[in-house]
Amino acid sequence: MKFSILTLFPEIIETYASASIMGRARQKGVIEVQAVNIRDFSTDAHRKVDDSPFGGGSGMVLTCQPLESAYESLLPLKQPARVFMTTPTGRRFDHHFALELTQAQEIVIFCGHYEGFDERIKQLIPEMEEVSIGDYVLTGGELPALSMMDAITRLIPGAVQKFTSVQADSFYDGLLDYPHYTRPAEYKGLKVPDVLLSGNHAAIEQWRKAQALERTQRLRPDLLK
Repeated sequence: MKFSILTLFPEIIETYASASIMGRARQKGVIEVQAVNIRDFSTDAHRKVDDSPFGGGSGMVLTCQPLESAYESLLPLKQPARVFMTTPTGRRFDHHFALELTQAQEIVIFCGHYEGFDERIKQLIPEMEEVSIGDYVLTGGELPALSMMDAITRLIPGAVQKFTSVQADSFYDGLLDYPHYTRPAEYKGLKVPDVLLSGNHAAIEQWRKAQALERTQRLRPDLLK
């Protein structure tokens, strides 16, 4: 899978995408990451990519020309492809959305900044979808883009050494993950549950399922619906 990220700060994308699971997935050829600097496509003498909004108001707006030109530099995209802009008005990104996107061959993400995008970019690139990672506002779209890339990459076979660990993560089966413990068996008077030390794998599996269900009921009952 190829990720093409259109951003004003490509170094942010490259730094994160070169480390940990994403970095190893890139080295193995499971994913490809391309950070595209939108400023490189501005026809303005000063590489300007934003301007003040018509009608007045605070903040600046990303202009159409460099956005459209940067996108056109990526064409043709690997198909099937999905194209997104990060914006608070978009579809909420979650596990099911990430799983859906593993079917794409290329994902393009426009990172928003300032007051957002000139609305006309949606008409110039009609295949563009809006996406949000939550009901809050960030300085830019790089963190949402990285969150999406990370979540999607983990779900691609070969990215994580043991895919069974991904299948045991929260949300994969609709529930939150069960509690985890490691050595020592007792720390400052706090003991690991006896069942985990029993060696009875059937009992351990039953305990884990019960714990996942209890935790989901207590913390996220909306998931059970």
